[in-house]
Amino acid sequence: MDDAGAVPEVDAVITWVNGADPLHRRKLQAFLHETGSGNMAAADPTRFSDCGEIDYCVASLLRFAPWLRTIFIVSDEQTPALIKRLRGTPYEPRVRVVDHREIFFGFEQFLPTFSNRAIECVMWRIPGLADRFLYLNDDFQLIQPVAVEDFFRNDGIVLRGAWRAASDRRWGQRLKSAVARWVPSIAAAAATARPGNHIAQELSARMAGFSDQYFQVPHLPHPMRRSMLARYFADHPEQLANNVRHRLRSTEQFLTTSLASHLELAAGSATIDNRLRTLRLKPSSHSLSTLRRELGAADADANVAFACVQSVDQADEPTQRLIFDWLDRRIGKPMQVFSSCGSGFSRDAPPL
Repeated sequence: MDDAGAVPEVDAVITWVNGADPLHRRKLQAFLHETGSGNMAAADPTRFSDCGEIDYCVASLLRFAPWLRTIFIVSDEQTPALIKRLRGTPYEPRVRVVDHREIFFGFEQFLPTFSNRAIECVMWRIPGLADRFLYLNDDFQLIQPVAVEDFFRNDGIVLRGAWRAASDRRWGQRLKSAVARWVPSIAAAAATARPGNHIAQELSARMAGFSDQYFQVPHLPHPMRRSMLARYFADHPEQLANNVRHRLRSTEQFLTTSLASHLELAAGSATIDNRLRTLRLKPSSHSLSTLRRELGAADADANVAFACVQSVDQADEPTQRLIFDWLDRRIGKPMQVFSSCGSGFSRDAPPL
């Protein structure tokens, strides 16, 4: 709540891509051919796959966060099928597609881009975006009702995570770096490896003035303030320009979510509250029995409020069916949610 007791305006931003779209495939293949980047982990097809996860993401926001004003879906000349399904429903005006060209103004030379880190660092430029917003990837879902105060409090944001020592202060990391410098095969593998999340978070922390430690934020919906990012990039335009120029995810890129968190920490406007957690799954890496056990544990734990189901496209059909049946039970079938009035739900709301 703000000082007057009114619920503040809060939007949600989701980044989405359908890698099976022929136009997207042609763009990506042309870029990989031009740059010789085909062997990079950041170009792995699973990074651009779409198995309908965004339907559950949007449905969960509409059902369990009815206080959200607008849900913006950021994409590159693509429109998810759910937009058509929302036509004629009460939710139609609350979900809008934003094209990359709307937020990359001034940086059009770096389009098309295939780097989520480049896209994330300009999403605060969405026209009409509320100052307070949640950012989610399309493979995230809310799995129970949440309140504004779970993300925004006391004119600041709510963070979940823990402090970690910077890598140059950890003996194991220093040894690993030293070995990589002397062993060519290790150095070559590192050059094409998936750019690490922890490294990017540490880089982001240093940009906000934290050199000895960084606040590690796990995978979850990220609360952010547009004004905080706008002020930072107005003072550091070179940082923005350097991040958007990478068209595939790079180790040179910072994470805007982490930068925003550390800017709030530096300003004293962040509250750390780890009561709500994320169930994070990569179904292709686990047996059905393991997945059933993890899903059951999440059902029994009232503090598991978010789910992140990664690379569903790599799982076999029985595994996909298990995951989507569970999402149907926890969130409701998306078409049911889209056609409902959605007047609001209590924290104990049963499935539709």
